[in-house]
Amino acid sequence: MNKYVCLDIGGTYIKHSVITEDYKIITKNKTSTIKKGINILDNIKHIINNYKIEYEISGICISSAGIVDSKAGKIISATLIPNYSGLELKSEIEKGFNIKCEVENDVNCVGIAENYVGEAKGTSSSICITVGTGIGGCIIINNKIINGFSNSAGELGYMHIRNSRFSKLATTSSLVDRVSKIKGYKITGEEIFELAKFKDEECIKAIDEMIENLAIGIANIIYIINPEVIILGGGIMEQEEYINPILKKHLENNVVSNILQHTKIKFAKNQNNSGMIGALQNFIIKNK
Repeated sequence: MNKYVCLDIGGTYIKHSVITEDYKIITKNKTSTIKKGINILDNIKHIINNYKIEYEISGICISSAGIVDSKAGKIISATLIPNYSGLELKSEIEKGFNIKCEVENDVNCVGIAENYVGEAKGTSSSICITVGTGIGGCIIINNKIINGFSNSAGELGYMHIRNSRFSKLATTSSLVDRVSKIKGYKITGEEIFELAKFKDEECIKAIDEMIENLAIGIANIIYIINPEVIILGGGIMEQEEYINPILKKHLENNVVSNILQHTKIKFAKNQNNSGMIGALQNFIIKNK
């Protein structure tokens, strides 16, 4: 059974694992993305080398934050990670380890994971939306990612709604910032939902407004793409039981009924591991 090193490179952490070709996770860990005195490439190489010592590796599969040229395996732009923009990551890894490597945008990897082994499996068209510090998107039509002319298709967070950006109105970070100002102290997203469940009116209202903004953005996406299914991912979507009825209410207010009834809204199946699983599937697709 072939084994692959899979990395999910984010602004705060690099999640990494060894996964078999049938998606069995053998081992999994995470490390800080930015380490004092160590550049990002050396940090990535160190992780891979540790696995290479212990396992026979058939490929290196990378899911990465930022705008990625997936054909070249180049990081076009990733402003949250120092010295990362412009990095020829695929080339550097293949040169350093003499092992095939593939690199794809992290949200695209989530979309790929859901398309092949998740909630969008068997569909003809899907859009994956991840909600966290920002908002990312992945568009898949007939099992192919739509990257756009300059590899920036799916940058949904830049959409304008209500005279602002989608990412400033419908993210976990926007919810946390708003409630923290109301309360006068720093609060987490998880705490906000817990308080809402105990009937805290300020938290209930803030969540409702955040989800309404999310629904407006989703409505615009539905009208433009008309996908078979929309998948919602990101840590906040683990609150599916609370979010789903509110989201349905606001979608009913913002989407024509006969269009909405033909659009499935699903919550991501592979939440924590989706980036790594999608990176593996992306590798398999490109190396058939």
